[in-house]
Amino acid sequence: MIFSSLLFLFRFLPWMLLAYFVVPRRGRNAVLFLGSLLFYAWGEPVYVVLMLFSTAVDYIHGRIIESARAAGEERRARRALLSSVAINLGLLGVFKYLDFLLAAVGRLLGFSFQGFGLPLPIGISFYTFQTMSYSIDIYRGQARAQKNAIDFGAYVAMFPQLIAGPIVRYQTVAEELNERRETPELFAGGISLFLAGLGKKVLLANGIGLLWDTIAALPMAQLTAATAWLGAIAFGLQIYFDFSGYSDMARGLGQMFGFHFPLNFDYPYISSSITEFWRRWHISLGTWFREYVYIPLGGNRRGLALQLRNILAVWALTGIWHGASWNFLLWGLYFGVLLAVEKVFLLKWLKRAPRIVSRLYTLILVIISWVIFASVDGKGGIAYLQAMAGLGAGTAGSAAGMPAGRLADPTTWYLLRNYGLLLVVCLLGATPIPRHIFFYLKAKAAGAADPEKENSDTAAGAGPAAWQLLWSGAGAVLFLVCTAYLTDASYNPFLYFRF
Repeated sequence: MIFSSLLFLFRFLPWMLLAYFVVPRRGRNAVLFLGSLLFYAWGEPVYVVLMLFSTAVDYIHGRIIESARAAGEERRARRALLSSVAINLGLLGVFKYLDFLLAAVGRLLGFSFQGFGLPLPIGISFYTFQTMSYSIDIYRGQARAQKNAIDFGAYVAMFPQLIAGPIVRYQTVAEELNERRETPELFAGGISLFLAGLGKKVLLANGIGLLWDTIAALPMAQLTAATAWLGAIAFGLQIYFDFSGYSDMARGLGQMFGFHFPLNFDYPYISSSITEFWRRWHISLGTWFREYVYIPLGGNRRGLALQLRNILAVWALTGIWHGASWNFLLWGLYFGVLLAVEKVFLLKWLKRAPRIVSRLYTLILVIISWVIFASVDGKGGIAYLQAMAGLGAGTAGSAAGMPAGRLADPTTWYLLRNYGLLLVVCLLGATPIPRHIFFYLKAKAAGAADPEKENSDTAAGAGPAAWQLLWSGAGAVLFLVCTAYLTDASYNPFLYFRF
Protein backbone atom coordinates (compact mmCIF):
# COMPACT_ATOMS: atom_id res chain seq x y z
CA MET A 1 0.00 0.00 0.00
CA ILE A 2 1.32 3.44 -0.92
CA PHE A 3 0.01 6.87 0.01
CA SER A 4 -0.79 7.80 -3.59
CA SER A 5 -3.44 5.11 -3.96
CA LEU A 6 -7.22 5.18 -3.73
CA LEU A 7 -7.10 2.32 -1.23
CA PHE A 8 -5.02 4.40 1.18
CA LEU A 9 -6.83 7.70 0.61
CA PHE A 10 -10.41 6.45 0.88
CA ARG A 11 -10.19 3.36 3.06
CA PHE A 12 -7.14 2.99 5.24
CA LEU A 13 -6.51 6.62 6.23
CA PRO A 14 -10.12 7.59 7.14
CA TRP A 15 -10.59 4.47 9.28
CA MET A 16 -7.16 4.91 10.84
CA LEU A 17 -7.88 8.53 11.81
CA LEU A 18 -11.31 7.60 13.17
CA ALA A 19 -9.92 4.78 15.32
CA TYR A 20 -7.02 6.93 16.52
CA PHE A 21 -9.09 9.89 17.70
CA VAL A 22 -11.97 7.84 19.13
CA VAL A 23 -9.86 5.91 21.63
CA PRO A 24 -8.63 7.54 24.88
CA ARG A 25 -5.27 9.27 24.63
CA ARG A 26 -3.42 6.52 26.49
CA GLY A 27 -4.51 3.99 23.86
CA ARG A 28 -3.49 5.96 20.79
CA ASN A 29 0.01 4.52 20.48
CA ALA A 30 -1.53 1.04 20.48
CA VAL A 31 -3.87 2.06 17.66
CA LEU A 32 -0.95 3.57 15.78
CA PHE A 33 1.12 0.40 16.28
CA LEU A 34 -1.61 -2.03 15.23
CA GLY A 35 -2.71 0.16 12.32
CA SER A 36 0.87 0.44 11.12
CA LEU A 37 1.27 -3.34 11.21
CA LEU A 38 -1.91 -3.66 9.13
CA PHE A 39 -0.56 -1.06 6.67
CA TYR A 40 2.68 -3.01 6.29
CA ALA A 41 0.99 -6.42 6.17
CA TRP A 42 -1.25 -5.29 3.32
CA GLY A 43 1.70 -5.62 0.95
CA GLU A 44 3.91 -8.19 2.70
CA PRO A 45 2.12 -10.09 5.50
CA VAL A 46 4.98 -12.55 6.02
CA TYR A 47 7.54 -9.85 6.70
CA VAL A 48 5.52 -8.39 9.56
CA VAL A 49 7.16 -11.14 11.58
CA LEU A 50 10.58 -9.81 10.57
CA MET A 51 9.64 -6.30 11.65
CA LEU A 52 8.27 -7.54 14.98
CA PHE A 53 11.48 -9.51 15.51
CA SER A 54 13.60 -6.43 14.78
CA THR A 55 11.42 -4.39 17.14
CA ALA A 56 11.76 -6.95 19.94
CA VAL A 57 15.52 -7.21 19.45
CA ASP A 58 16.12 -3.49 19.81
CA TYR A 59 13.62 -3.05 22.62
CA ILE A 60 15.34 -5.74 24.69
CA HIS A 61 18.84 -4.57 23.81
CA GLY A 62 17.94 -0.98 24.64
CA ARG A 63 16.82 -2.02 28.12
CA ILE A 64 20.00 -4.08 28.63
CA ILE A 65 22.27 -1.26 27.47
CA GLU A 66 20.66 1.29 29.77
CA SER A 67 20.68 -0.98 32.81
CA ALA A 68 24.32 -1.94 32.18
CA ARG A 69 25.38 1.67 31.82
CA ALA A 70 23.52 2.58 35.01
CA ALA A 71 25.33 -0.21 36.86
CA GLY A 72 28.69 0.86 35.46
CA GLU A 73 29.04 -2.39 33.48
CA GLU A 74 30.60 -0.88 30.37
CA ARG A 75 31.64 -4.19 28.82
CA ARG A 76 28.11 -5.63 29.08
CA ALA A 77 26.65 -2.46 27.59
CA ARG A 78 29.13 -2.59 24.71
CA ARG A 79 28.41 -6.27 24.07
CA ALA A 80 24.67 -5.55 23.97
CA LEU A 81 25.23 -2.69 21.56
CA LEU A 82 27.39 -4.81 19.25
CA SER A 83 24.81 -7.59 19.41
CA SER A 84 22.02 -5.20 18.42
CA VAL A 85 23.99 -3.73 15.53
CA ALA A 86 25.11 -7.18 14.34
CA ILE A 87 21.57 -8.56 14.31
CA ASN A 88 20.20 -5.53 12.46
CA LEU A 89 22.98 -5.52 9.87
CA GLY A 90 22.68 -9.29 9.59
CA LEU A 91 19.00 -9.06 8.69
CA LEU A 92 19.70 -6.28 6.21
CA GLY A 93 22.58 -8.26 4.73
CA VAL A 94 20.64 -11.49 4.29
CA PHE A 95 17.56 -9.98 2.71
CA LYS A 96 19.18 -7.18 0.68
CA TYR A 97 22.77 -8.10 -0.11
CA LEU A 98 23.31 -11.87 0.18
CA ASP A 99 22.45 -12.77 -3.41
CA PHE A 100 24.51 -9.84 -4.71
CA LEU A 101 27.58 -10.84 -2.68
CA LEU A 102 27.33 -14.52 -3.56
CA ALA A 103 26.93 -13.68 -7.25
CA ALA A 104 30.00 -11.43 -7.08
CA VAL A 105 32.04 -14.16 -5.39
CA GLY A 106 30.78 -16.68 -7.94
CA ARG A 107 31.93 -14.53 -10.85
CA LEU A 108 35.30 -14.05 -9.16
CA LEU A 109 35.74 -17.82 -8.74
CA GLY A 110 34.35 -18.65 -12.17
CA PHE A 111 31.01 -20.27 -11.43
CA SER A 112 27.40 -19.20 -11.68
CA PHE A 113 25.26 -18.74 -8.58
CA GLN A 114 21.52 -18.30 -8.96
CA GLY A 115 20.89 -16.90 -5.47
CA PHE A 116 18.13 -17.55 -2.97
CA GLY A 117 15.74 -15.04 -4.54
CA LEU A 118 14.45 -13.73 -1.20
CA PRO A 119 11.97 -10.89 -1.75
CA LEU A 120 13.26 -7.62 -0.30
CA PRO A 121 11.11 -6.52 2.67
CA ILE A 122 9.60 -3.11 1.98
CA GLY A 123 11.32 -0.30 3.85
CA ILE A 124 13.88 -2.55 5.57
CA SER A 125 16.68 -0.04 4.98
CA PHE A 126 14.67 2.72 6.67
CA TYR A 127 13.41 0.93 9.75
CA THR A 128 16.71 -0.93 10.28
CA PHE A 129 18.60 2.36 10.41
CA GLN A 130 16.02 3.77 12.81
CA THR A 131 16.24 0.87 15.24
CA MET A 132 20.04 0.85 15.12
CA SER A 133 20.14 4.57 15.93
CA TYR A 134 17.93 3.86 18.96
CA SER A 135 20.41 1.39 20.48
CA ILE A 136 23.40 3.59 19.65
CA ASP A 137 21.80 6.71 21.13
CA ILE A 138 21.03 4.87 24.38
CA TYR A 139 24.63 3.67 24.58
CA ARG A 140 25.86 7.22 24.01
CA GLY A 141 23.52 8.55 26.68
CA GLN A 142 21.63 10.67 24.13
CA ALA A 143 18.29 8.92 24.71
CA ARG A 144 16.51 6.98 27.44
CA ALA A 145 15.34 3.44 26.84
CA GLN A 146 11.63 3.11 26.14
CA LYS A 147 9.99 1.08 28.90
CA ASN A 148 6.68 0.49 27.11
CA ALA A 149 6.98 -2.11 24.34
CA ILE A 150 3.83 -0.86 22.59
CA ASP A 151 5.15 2.70 22.48
CA PHE A 152 8.45 1.50 21.09
CA GLY A 153 6.61 -0.62 18.52
CA ALA A 154 4.65 2.46 17.46
CA TYR A 155 7.95 4.26 16.85
CA VAL A 156 9.45 1.47 14.75
CA ALA A 157 6.36 0.57 12.72
CA MET A 158 4.86 4.08 12.40
CA PHE A 159 3.26 3.90 8.97
CA PRO A 160 3.69 7.54 7.85
CA GLN A 161 7.46 7.14 7.47
CA LEU A 162 7.81 3.35 7.57
CA ILE A 163 8.56 2.49 3.96
CA ALA A 164 10.33 5.59 2.65
CA GLY A 165 11.39 7.78 5.56
CA PRO A 166 12.41 10.31 6.50
CA ILE A 167 14.68 8.35 8.83
CA VAL A 168 13.53 9.50 12.25
CA ARG A 169 15.97 9.09 15.13
CA TYR A 170 14.31 8.03 18.37
CA GLN A 171 15.52 11.07 20.28
CA THR A 172 13.71 13.27 17.72
CA VAL A 173 10.26 11.92 18.67
CA ALA A 174 10.90 10.43 22.14
CA GLU A 175 9.04 13.19 23.94
CA GLU A 176 6.17 13.31 21.45
CA LEU A 177 5.79 9.55 21.61
CA ASN A 178 4.45 9.89 25.15
CA GLU A 179 3.39 13.52 25.55
CA ARG A 180 2.30 14.83 22.16
CA ARG A 181 -0.76 17.03 21.79
CA GLU A 182 -2.79 16.86 18.60
CA THR A 183 -4.26 20.26 17.78
CA PRO A 184 -6.60 21.49 15.02
CA GLU A 185 -3.86 23.82 13.75
CA LEU A 186 -1.32 21.01 13.56
CA PHE A 187 -3.86 18.72 11.89
CA ALA A 188 -4.79 21.39 9.30
CA GLY A 189 -1.12 22.02 8.57
CA GLY A 190 -0.62 18.29 8.17
CA ILE A 191 -3.42 18.10 5.63
CA SER A 192 -1.88 20.98 3.64
CA LEU A 193 1.54 19.34 3.67
CA PHE A 194 0.10 15.95 2.71
CA LEU A 195 -1.83 17.44 -0.21
CA ALA A 196 1.26 19.29 -1.44
CA GLY A 197 3.19 16.02 -1.38
CA LEU A 198 0.35 14.16 -3.08
CA GLY A 199 0.32 16.76 -5.86
CA LYS A 200 4.08 16.45 -6.29
CA LYS A 201 3.85 12.69 -6.57
CA VAL A 202 0.72 12.23 -8.67
CA LEU A 203 0.73 15.26 -10.96
CA LEU A 204 4.43 16.04 -11.36
CA ALA A 205 6.50 12.90 -10.67
CA ASN A 206 4.16 10.54 -12.51
CA GLY A 207 3.76 12.92 -15.44
CA ILE A 208 7.44 13.67 -16.00
CA GLY A 209 8.26 10.03 -15.31
CA LEU A 210 6.41 9.09 -18.49
CA LEU A 211 8.83 11.28 -20.44
CA TRP A 212 11.80 9.46 -18.92
CA ASP A 213 10.26 6.04 -19.57
CA THR A 214 9.58 7.00 -23.19
CA ILE A 215 13.17 8.10 -23.80
CA ALA A 216 14.70 5.19 -21.86
CA ALA A 217 12.76 2.79 -24.10
CA LEU A 218 14.20 4.28 -27.32
CA PRO A 219 16.90 2.26 -29.09
CA MET A 220 20.33 3.71 -28.37
CA ALA A 221 20.88 4.07 -32.12
CA GLN A 222 18.09 6.66 -32.17
CA LEU A 223 19.20 8.63 -29.12
CA THR A 224 20.48 12.12 -29.95
CA ALA A 225 22.34 14.27 -27.41
CA ALA A 226 19.37 16.58 -26.85
CA THR A 227 16.98 13.66 -26.33
CA ALA A 228 19.40 11.98 -23.94
CA TRP A 229 19.77 15.14 -21.84
CA LEU A 230 16.00 15.60 -21.89
CA GLY A 231 15.55 12.08 -20.53
CA ALA A 232 18.17 12.51 -17.81
CA ILE A 233 16.60 15.80 -16.70
CA ALA A 234 13.18 14.15 -16.67
CA PHE A 235 14.46 11.33 -14.45
CA GLY A 236 16.10 13.82 -12.09
CA LEU A 237 12.81 15.67 -11.75
CA GLN A 238 10.83 12.46 -11.38
CA ILE A 239 12.96 11.10 -8.55
CA TYR A 240 12.92 14.48 -6.79
CA PHE A 241 9.15 14.96 -6.89
CA ASP A 242 8.56 11.27 -6.26
CA PHE A 243 10.70 11.09 -3.13
CA SER A 244 10.24 14.63 -1.79
CA GLY A 245 6.50 14.32 -2.41
CA TYR A 246 6.40 11.09 -0.43
CA SER A 247 8.45 12.72 2.35
CA ASP A 248 6.02 15.65 2.46
CA MET A 249 3.10 13.25 2.70
CA ALA A 250 4.88 11.40 5.51
CA ARG A 251 5.53 14.63 7.40
CA GLY A 252 1.95 15.75 6.85
CA LEU A 253 0.58 12.46 8.18
CA GLY A 254 2.93 12.73 11.14
CA GLN A 255 1.48 16.15 11.99
CA MET A 256 -2.05 14.76 11.81
CA PHE A 257 -1.04 12.32 14.56
CA GLY A 258 0.84 14.95 16.56
CA PHE A 259 4.43 14.26 15.44
CA HIS A 260 7.03 16.55 13.91
CA PHE A 261 9.25 14.64 11.47
CA PRO A 262 12.43 16.30 10.16
CA LEU A 263 12.62 18.03 6.80
CA ASN A 264 14.05 15.66 4.18
CA PHE A 265 14.43 17.90 1.11
CA ASP A 266 15.29 21.59 0.90
CA TYR A 267 15.26 22.55 -2.80
CA PRO A 268 18.45 20.63 -3.67
CA TYR A 269 18.49 21.68 -7.32
CA ILE A 270 19.31 25.29 -6.45
CA SER A 271 22.61 24.20 -4.85
CA SER A 272 25.91 25.82 -5.79
CA SER A 273 28.09 22.78 -5.07
CA ILE A 274 27.80 19.04 -4.63
CA THR A 275 28.52 19.59 -0.94
CA GLU A 276 25.49 21.87 -0.67
CA PHE A 277 23.37 19.51 -2.76
CA TRP A 278 23.88 16.74 -0.22
CA ARG A 279 22.96 19.05 2.61
CA ARG A 280 19.61 19.54 0.87
CA TRP A 281 18.87 16.08 -0.62
CA HIS A 282 17.62 13.20 1.57
CA ILE A 283 18.72 15.13 4.64
CA SER A 284 17.78 12.42 7.15
CA LEU A 285 20.00 9.83 5.41
CA GLY A 286 22.94 12.21 5.24
CA THR A 287 22.47 13.04 8.92
CA TRP A 288 22.38 9.35 9.83
CA PHE A 289 25.62 8.54 8.02
CA ARG A 290 27.34 11.61 9.47
CA GLU A 291 26.31 10.78 13.05
CA TYR A 292 26.82 7.01 12.98
CA VAL A 293 29.57 6.40 10.39
CA TYR A 294 31.52 9.53 9.42
CA ILE A 295 32.08 10.95 12.91
CA PRO A 296 32.88 7.55 14.53
CA LEU A 297 35.47 6.97 11.77
CA GLY A 298 37.14 10.20 12.84
CA GLY A 299 35.35 12.73 10.68
CA ASN A 300 37.67 15.63 9.89
CA ARG A 301 39.63 15.40 13.15
CA ARG A 302 42.62 13.35 11.96
CA GLY A 303 43.97 15.20 8.97
CA LEU A 304 42.95 15.62 5.37
CA ALA A 305 44.04 12.18 4.13
CA LEU A 306 41.92 10.30 6.66
CA GLN A 307 39.05 12.71 6.14
CA LEU A 308 39.04 11.91 2.42
CA ARG A 309 39.14 8.20 3.26
CA ASN A 310 36.13 8.67 5.55
CA ILE A 311 34.23 10.55 2.84
CA LEU A 312 34.81 7.78 0.31
CA ALA A 313 33.85 5.08 2.82
CA VAL A 314 30.62 6.88 3.74
CA TRP A 315 29.67 7.39 0.12
CA ALA A 316 30.39 3.82 -0.86
CA LEU A 317 27.99 2.78 1.92
CA THR A 318 25.49 5.44 0.87
CA GLY A 319 25.46 4.05 -2.65
CA ILE A 320 25.05 0.44 -1.53
CA TRP A 321 22.31 1.50 0.90
CA HIS A 322 20.16 2.32 -2.12
CA GLY A 323 20.42 -1.17 -3.55
CA ALA A 324 22.51 -4.29 -4.08
CA SER A 325 23.82 -3.40 -7.52
CA TRP A 326 27.12 -2.19 -8.95
CA ASN A 327 25.54 0.96 -10.38
CA PHE A 328 24.54 2.12 -6.89
CA LEU A 329 28.07 1.54 -5.60
CA LEU A 330 29.47 3.45 -8.58
CA TRP A 331 26.92 6.22 -8.00
CA GLY A 332 27.99 6.54 -4.37
CA LEU A 333 31.71 6.58 -5.22
CA TYR A 334 31.02 9.14 -7.97
CA PHE A 335 29.67 11.54 -5.36
CA GLY A 336 32.39 10.56 -2.89
CA VAL A 337 35.11 11.57 -5.36
CA LEU A 338 33.33 14.84 -6.21
CA LEU A 339 32.93 15.71 -2.52
CA ALA A 340 36.58 14.86 -1.89
CA VAL A 341 37.70 17.11 -4.76
CA GLU A 342 35.53 19.93 -3.43
CA LYS A 343 36.97 19.42 0.04
CA VAL A 344 40.56 19.64 -1.26
CA PHE A 345 40.27 22.77 -3.40
CA LEU A 346 37.21 23.16 -5.62
CA LEU A 347 34.75 24.37 -2.98
CA LYS A 348 36.82 27.50 -2.35
CA TRP A 349 36.77 28.32 -6.06
CA LEU A 350 33.03 27.67 -6.35
CA LYS A 351 32.32 30.11 -3.52
CA ARG A 352 34.13 32.85 -5.44
CA ALA A 353 32.66 31.94 -8.85
CA PRO A 354 29.49 33.59 -10.20
CA ARG A 355 26.38 31.88 -8.85
CA ILE A 356 25.21 30.88 -12.33
CA VAL A 357 28.51 29.05 -12.96
CA SER A 358 28.47 27.12 -9.66
CA ARG A 359 24.82 26.18 -10.08
CA LEU A 360 25.33 24.96 -13.65
CA TYR A 361 28.34 22.94 -12.51
CA THR A 362 26.23 21.31 -9.80
CA LEU A 363 23.22 20.62 -12.00
CA ILE A 364 25.27 19.05 -14.79
CA LEU A 365 27.09 16.71 -12.43
CA VAL A 366 23.89 15.76 -10.60
CA ILE A 367 22.06 15.05 -13.87
CA ILE A 368 24.93 12.81 -14.98
CA SER A 369 24.70 11.00 -11.64
CA TRP A 370 21.05 10.11 -12.25
CA VAL A 371 22.01 8.21 -15.38
CA ILE A 372 24.41 6.10 -13.29
CA PHE A 373 21.71 5.65 -10.64
CA ALA A 374 19.09 4.52 -13.15
CA SER A 375 21.38 2.22 -15.13
CA VAL A 376 21.31 -1.23 -13.56
CA ASP A 377 22.73 -2.42 -16.87
CA GLY A 378 26.22 -0.92 -16.88
CA LYS A 379 26.64 -1.09 -20.65
CA GLY A 380 23.36 0.69 -21.19
CA GLY A 381 24.44 3.45 -18.83
CA ILE A 382 27.73 3.94 -20.67
CA ALA A 383 25.93 4.13 -24.02
CA TYR A 384 23.48 6.66 -22.59
CA LEU A 385 26.30 8.85 -21.23
CA GLN A 386 28.00 8.66 -24.61
CA ALA A 387 24.80 9.90 -26.24
CA MET A 388 24.67 12.80 -23.76
CA ALA A 389 28.27 13.66 -24.68
CA GLY A 390 27.41 13.71 -28.38
CA LEU A 391 29.19 10.42 -29.07
CA GLY A 392 26.15 8.17 -29.53
CA ALA A 393 24.95 6.56 -32.71
CA GLY A 394 21.92 8.82 -32.86
CA THR A 395 24.11 11.90 -32.66
CA ALA A 396 26.33 10.62 -35.43
CA GLY A 397 23.27 10.32 -37.62
CA SER A 398 23.59 6.60 -38.28
CA ALA A 399 19.89 6.03 -37.59
CA ALA A 400 16.97 6.89 -39.87
CA GLY A 401 19.28 8.21 -42.58
CA MET A 402 19.96 11.50 -40.82
CA PRO A 403 23.04 13.54 -41.64
CA ALA A 404 25.97 13.23 -39.28
CA GLY A 405 26.30 15.76 -36.50
CA ARG A 406 22.63 16.11 -35.64
CA LEU A 407 22.19 16.79 -31.92
CA ALA A 408 18.39 16.69 -32.11
CA ASP A 409 15.84 15.00 -34.33
CA PRO A 410 12.07 15.03 -34.87
CA THR A 411 11.63 12.78 -31.82
CA THR A 412 13.27 15.45 -29.66
CA TRP A 413 10.91 18.17 -30.86
CA TYR A 414 7.90 15.86 -30.57
CA LEU A 415 8.73 15.14 -26.93
CA LEU A 416 9.31 18.82 -26.20
CA ARG A 417 5.95 19.75 -27.71
CA ASN A 418 4.15 17.11 -25.66
CA TYR A 419 5.98 17.54 -22.36
CA GLY A 420 7.35 21.09 -22.62
CA LEU A 421 4.74 22.74 -20.39
CA LEU A 422 4.99 20.02 -17.74
CA LEU A 423 8.78 20.28 -17.88
CA VAL A 424 8.63 24.04 -17.22
CA VAL A 425 6.20 23.51 -14.33
CA CYS A 426 8.49 20.88 -12.82
CA LEU A 427 11.56 23.07 -13.20
CA LEU A 428 9.80 25.94 -11.43
CA GLY A 429 8.40 23.58 -8.80
CA ALA A 430 11.92 22.42 -7.95
CA THR A 431 12.80 25.97 -6.86
CA PRO A 432 11.51 28.09 -3.93
CA ILE A 433 9.66 30.40 -6.36
CA PRO A 434 6.17 28.87 -5.83
CA ARG A 435 6.66 29.02 -2.06
CA HIS A 436 7.70 32.67 -2.18
CA ILE A 437 4.68 33.48 -4.34
CA PHE A 438 2.40 31.68 -1.89
CA PHE A 439 3.63 33.63 1.13
CA TYR A 440 3.64 36.90 -0.80
CA LEU A 441 -0.04 36.42 -1.67
CA LYS A 442 -0.79 35.39 1.87
CA ALA A 443 0.93 38.48 3.23
CA LYS A 444 -1.02 40.68 0.80
CA ALA A 445 -4.26 39.05 1.93
CA ALA A 446 -3.33 39.75 5.55
CA GLY A 447 -2.40 43.34 4.73
CA ALA A 448 1.17 42.95 6.00
CA ALA A 449 4.27 40.85 5.51
CA ASP A 450 4.54 37.80 7.72
CA PRO A 451 8.05 36.48 7.03
CA GLU A 452 8.55 34.64 10.30
CA LYS A 453 5.75 32.25 9.41
CA GLU A 454 7.20 31.35 6.01
CA ASN A 455 8.92 28.24 7.34
CA SER A 456 5.96 27.05 9.40
CA ASP A 457 4.11 24.07 7.99
CA THR A 458 1.32 24.51 10.50
CA ALA A 459 0.68 28.07 9.34
CA ALA A 460 -0.01 27.18 5.70
CA GLY A 461 -3.74 27.68 6.05
CA ALA A 462 -3.65 30.33 8.76
CA GLY A 463 -4.54 33.95 8.12
CA PRO A 464 -7.67 35.95 7.27
CA ALA A 465 -10.95 34.08 6.83
CA ALA A 466 -11.01 34.81 3.10
CA TRP A 467 -7.52 33.42 2.74
CA GLN A 468 -8.40 30.29 4.69
CA LEU A 469 -11.45 29.75 2.49
CA LEU A 470 -9.40 30.21 -0.67
CA TRP A 471 -6.65 27.90 0.59
CA SER A 472 -9.15 25.22 1.61
CA GLY A 473 -10.81 25.44 -1.80
CA ALA A 474 -7.47 25.10 -3.57
CA GLY A 475 -6.66 22.05 -1.45
CA ALA A 476 -10.01 20.47 -2.29
CA VAL A 477 -9.48 21.06 -6.01
CA LEU A 478 -5.97 19.57 -5.82
CA PHE A 479 -7.29 16.50 -4.03
CA LEU A 480 -10.05 16.02 -6.62
CA VAL A 481 -7.62 16.36 -9.52
CA CYS A 482 -5.22 13.85 -7.94
CA THR A 483 -8.10 11.47 -7.29
CA ALA A 484 -9.26 11.75 -10.89
CA TYR A 485 -5.74 11.04 -12.10
CA LEU A 486 -5.40 8.00 -9.85
CA THR A 487 -8.79 6.71 -10.99
CA ASP A 488 -7.85 6.83 -14.68
CA ALA A 489 -4.09 6.26 -14.67
CA SER A 490 -2.34 2.94 -14.43
CA TYR A 491 1.11 4.57 -14.18
CA ASN A 492 1.86 5.22 -10.52
CA PRO A 493 5.37 3.97 -9.66
CA PHE A 494 7.25 4.81 -6.47
CA LEU A 495 11.01 4.78 -7.09
CA TYR A 496 12.13 4.48 -3.45
CA PHE A 497 9.56 1.83 -2.57
CA ARG A 498 12.12 -0.95 -2.14
CA PHE A 499 15.10 0.90 -0.76
